[in-house]
Amino acid sequence: MMYIDTHTHLHFEHFEADRAAVLDRARAAGVRAIITLGTGVPSSQRSLAIARQHAEVFAAVGIHPSEAHQATEKDWNAIKEMASSGEKVVAIGEIGLDFYWKDVPAEAQYPVFRTMLKLAAERNLPVVIHSRSAIREIEWFLQEEGIYQLRGVMHCFEGDITDARFFLDLGMHISFTGNITYKNFRRLEVVRFVPLDRLLLETDSPFLPPVPHRGKRNEPAFLPLIAEKIAEIHKIPLEQVSRKTTENAVQLFQLPQTLI
Repeated sequence: MMYIDTHTHLHFEHFEADRAAVLDRARAAGVRAIITLGTGVPSSQRSLAIARQHAEVFAAVGIHPSEAHQATEKDWNAIKEMASSGEKVVAIGEIGLDFYWKDVPAEAQYPVFRTMLKLAAERNLPVVIHSRSAIREIEWFLQEEGIYQLRGVMHCFEGDITDARFFLDLGMHISFTGNITYKNFRRLEVVRFVPLDRLLLETDSPFLPPVPHRGKRNEPAFLPLIAEKIAEIHKIPLEQVSRKTTENAVQLFQLPQTLI
């Protein structure tokens, strides 16, 4: 089986002590490529540096909504520069809206989100959108901005079937994390609703590890467990999930065709 982990944060300090071993375990588990995403300028720089050090790692650069209130025009320009730095940058992300944390002002998030979306369009790069307690606000915002087609992925999808239909109609992909393996996950019908040709795999490492690793640090080697759960929900062979999600990731992020 082959897999592509489309959402990790390998630059986090959680991986400083054993990043090489983490990548070795991922390869052994069949994970052939990994995308690591920045959440601001320093983390985007670090993600890009890690991608340049490892052939199988690629980077996304962007400003996360939780860091939007600290972002300046200088930061926006730094992200723009990184987005033009070569084939190792495959997306603009992680960007979006997050209204879960009450100490992050909502009004600061919208202009940064708008700027990141414009940058993605200018650079012809897909977006990786984060939404936490903000799914409908993102839908309204995109409509207000006159965006009716968008290339990218709604990561760690939190919406219902109506929301999934909205983003699929835009042309977006959708990905789910290890939380779909939890007993308290209540939206299996949403996972089932998303067609296989729009699904991507992600771990969101180091967060949301799948069962039986819940409570531990997540890492890309656990990706097959998420794929197995998706295969179970869709009632299709694991090989079909592996093959199609890999093809989807290669196509969306313009990864090397040799990964298929």
